[in-house]
Amino acid sequence: MIIPTSLEEIANVIETKKTVLFFTADWCGDCVFIKPHMPEIEESFKEFSFVQIDRDAYIDLCQQWDVFGIPSFIAIEDGKEIGRFVSKDRKTKEEIIAFLNTL
Repeated sequence: MIIPTSLEEIANVIETKKTVLFFTADWCGDCVFIKPHMPEIEESFKEFSFVQIDRDAYIDLCQQWDVFGIPSFIAIEDGKEIGRFVSKDRKTKEEIIAFLNTL
């Protein structure tokens, strides 16, 4: 999981790699629930780079990508969105895997 330190780093990953943006926050119970499952999910989808985006640190980016609930996932290829799993609801490991399998 890439944990970026700047918008430039996020932009570089988005522009150069098949990417899944994982929008999260430390205070989000649903995010804390899914984080332990992320390494296994990443291992199953090695074609993607996973980037953890802290909602509070990158609120403008959340607005730009229309992310109003977390945890949320946006898949990007060649700098363009190819899919999203965005809602205010808790997501399960199985739901995230099902979403990634549709890409």
